Amino acid sequence: MQIEFRRLSKIEFITLAPRLVEIYLRAMHYDPDLLETRVTAWRQHTQLPGFAAIIAITDNREIVGIAYGHSGTPLNWWHTQIQRGLHSANSYTPENRRTLSNYFELSEIHVDPEAQGVGIGRQLLLRLAETTRHPSILLSTPEVPAENNAAFGLYRRLGFTDLLRHHVFSGDAREFAILQATLPFPHVESATEHVDKR
Repeated sequence: MQIEFRRLSKIEFITLAPRLVEIYLRAMHYDPDLLETRVTAWRQHTQLPGFAAIIAITDNREIVGIAYGHSGTPLNWWHTQIQRGLHSANSYTPENRRTLSNYFELSEIHVDPEAQGVGIGRQLLLRLAETTRHPSILLSTPEVPAENNAAFGLYRRLGFTDLLRHHVFSGDAREFAILQATLPFPHVESATEHVDKR
C-alpha cells in the first residue's frame, strides 16, 4: 500500500474536520465525546494567518494522517501561554523574543494508530514545513520519561531543540515540552512523493 500526501484548502479542511479530529482522538486516546468541540476549534484555526494543512491518504482514499499549523501571532492563546512560561522560567531572553516574533506553529500532527511506524508522521511534518517561509517552527509535545516515544525521536532527528520544558498550559495539568527548529530543516532531504506501507 502506498501513502499519498496532499495539501488541503481551507474549505477542504473545514469539510473533512470530523474525520481529521477522529484521527486525533484515536492517536491521543482521548474521549470520543470531545469530537464536536474539537471540530469547532480546528475549523476556527483556518482563519489564522499562514494556515496550512497536509493529509496522508492510502491508495483506497482513506485518510490516515493530518498535520496543520499557522503563523505564530501574539494574539494567539498558544503564543501567550509560551510567552508566560518563558517569563516564569526566567528564559524570556532577547534570542527567545526574536524566535517568538517570527515562527510557524505546528498545531497538530497525528497518524492513525493502525498506520503508525512507517514514516508517515515524518513526511507530514516535512511537507508542512515546506509551506511556510518563517525561519523557525515551534511545537508542543507531552513530556515523557527520558523522551522515550516516537514523537520525541522524530523531532530530535529533525533537529528540534528545547525552547521550554515542563510547561503547564492553562486548563491542562499535563507537562509539555516546547520545541523549536530552524527552517528549512538542515541536512534533511525534501519530502518524497509516496511512502510504502507494507
